[in-house]
Amino acid sequence: MIEINPLVIFFASIFTNNMILSNFLGMCSFIAVSSEIKTSLSLGQAVTFVLATTSVLNYLVYHLILVPLGLEYLRFIVFIIVIAAFVQLVEMIIERYFESLYYSLGIFLPLITVNCAILGVSLFMIIRDYDLIQSFAFGVGSGLGWTLAIVAMAGIRKKIMGAKIPKGLEGAGITLIITGIMALAFLGFSGIVQIQ
Repeated sequence: MIEINPLVIFFASIFTNNMILSNFLGMCSFIAVSSEIKTSLSLGQAVTFVLATTSVLNYLVYHLILVPLGLEYLRFIVFIIVIAAFVQLVEMIIERYFESLYYSLGIFLPLITVNCAILGVSLFMIIRDYDLIQSFAFGVGSGLGWTLAIVAMAGIRKKIMGAKIPKGLEGAGITLIITGIMALAFLGFSGIVQIQ
């Protein structure tokens, strides 16, 4: 196996293997929350924090508990439990100390639990056989890539708010078209850094 530098994994997960624009994971909250830049940035920060932390937690749970006990087949369930418990903890902290952020994120904060990008990062790190540092770099990079994409989308949606858009394309329709164009633009980075 070729050892991949964690810095390469970090930058590749932001640009060339972006969870939204390359894997199309985490689209639900991406489409729903990307109408406001401030809310998008706040959710992006929360997702980045959860991705960075749960990638390390799930790495440790997998390699220190599941593998030694021969329970690797339970990884989906265990990863979801770890993610749900951690998101619940983050939600309680945000509600307690950042009440305005808690109300601006609304239902999407607890929905981070079921954000498929969060589970996707944990599964990709196992499939790609990353070590702990690589997993952390992948988690942070994926979170920053997700944040970059949602904030860019919020900026674009804000810019086109007054534009004449055909009735059938308003809302999610134009958002999906813009997402496709953004994905094509990010393909331009694929020659710089690439991970499998």
